[in-house]
Amino acid sequence: MTTTPMAEKPSNLERRHSQRRKFSAKIEIEWGAAILAGTVRDIGPRGLFIELMPPLWMGATFLARLGVEPVLPLNCTVSRVEPGMGMGVTFSPLDESGKAQFEALLATLPLP
Repeated sequence: MTTTPMAEKPSNLERRHSQRRKFSAKIEIEWGAAILAGTVRDIGPRGLFIELMPPLWMGATFLARLGVEPVLPLNCTVSRVEPGMGMGVTFSPLDESGKAQFEALLATLPLP
């Protein structure tokens, strides 16, 4: 019986549907009765990466306030955890004005 080696998969396979843009801002996370402070590292149309130690777990949901003017509230769900780094989240703005504000913010950021 002969075997053939399986093709190697790239270890950093890109799973995103759109490009993230470098972005740095403070973010407050409402977690139960606690307010956790984190920093956004990058942002895209459907997600962002939050540097937070320790990160929350996969599937955790929370309300966050992105530190821009005016503050942008977001409903978030943790979709990826990088130990020692933070977490990737998907999000949605709470209302239509938040969606318009977010789209305007994204339009000001350069593509990588």
